[in-house]
Amino acid sequence: MKPVEIYTTPTCGFCQMAKRLLDNKEVAYTEIDVSGDADKRQQMMERANGRYTVPQIFVGDTHVGGCDDLYAMERAGKFDPLLEG
Repeated sequence: MKPVEIYTTPTCGFCQMAKRLLDNKEVAYTEIDVSGDADKRQQMMERANGRYTVPQIFVGDTHVGGCDDLYAMERAGKFDPLLEG
């Protein structure tokens, strides 16, 4: 399974929803808290092609996007193949 990284902040409801989906699927992930850390947020923005909102989710080198993108990918049946691919 490819590694999953999710950039978050503690007070973000969308971050909580994205993590809940990953937890329910028993997908291990690395959470990177960007609150109060300009360097980490800048790294996230560079990886996410300028997107600055959280969450930003990555599977391996693939940028999934935010929470809505993750749920859309899951509904379309494309998330599991990405994890395994």
